[in-house]
Amino acid sequence: MIAGTKVTSTQAASVRAEIRRGRWSGHTSGLAPDLVQGNVVILPARAANDFLRYCQRNPKPCPLLAVSEPGEFSLAALGSDIDIRSDVPRYRVWRQGELESEPTDIADLWRDDLVTFVIGCSFSFEQALLDDGIVLRHVSEGKNVAMYRTCIATVPAGDFSGPLVVSMRPLRAADAIRAVQITSRFPNVHGAPIHLGDPALIGIERLAAPDYGDPVEVLADELPVFWACGVTPQAALLKARPEICITHAPGAMLITDLSNRRLASF
Repeated sequence: MIAGTKVTSTQAASVRAEIRRGRWSGHTSGLAPDLVQGNVVILPARAANDFLRYCQRNPKPCPLLAVSEPGEFSLAALGSDIDIRSDVPRYRVWRQGELESEPTDIADLWRDDLVTFVIGCSFSFEQALLDDGIVLRHVSEGKNVAMYRTCIATVPAGDFSGPLVVSMRPLRAADAIRAVQITSRFPNVHGAPIHLGDPALIGIERLAAPDYGDPVEVLADELPVFWACGVTPQAALLKARPEICITHAPGAMLITDLSNRRLASF
């Protein structure tokens, strides 16, 4: 399985099967460009209600695609055969806000009180940008998108609060304007950018040193364009310090059966 390979919804189950067998543990940017990919947060039920309210109060970085019942590891609304315990290429396991491990399978950690949240991912609007002829450097270079913590605070809920995390794509001015138009059609996967231009205005000091993902060059005739990012909940989880939390590793998403086109609002 090679990054950049187009995958149809009818092939999604076989892609997840490859991930389930441990044959793919890297980032999924460009891997299944026609399909919806999701950020994953798994929490004990006693923390889930506060986290649900956190997502509802911060829909740009945390657009909810699905929420499971406690102990449920299948997500029928997103795919007929999904097993959230094994279908993410790489997980992060956090205890009391501290990163414990990055396994490729969490079956041995599964509990009957765990609730899964799947949050929309900007990878879903990237294909629309590519289809319009907009070059995305991290895709063409086979990299994970660059992500940064900002000085913009999210709206707290219970123990959950923290900074907005953004993803960045360098674009020429005309492409940036077009990207605003295109991504505004996808509110369920972060929608339009939250900032264009000077990164210092949102608290980013060095574009060459992203907090997550891989750095990409911003050329002299380009603007850095920033979208709200689904890694934002991981920053909130560091502050909330739940007893246990399981997330995707940045860039290693859950691939669903849903077509990106179905998420367009118009």
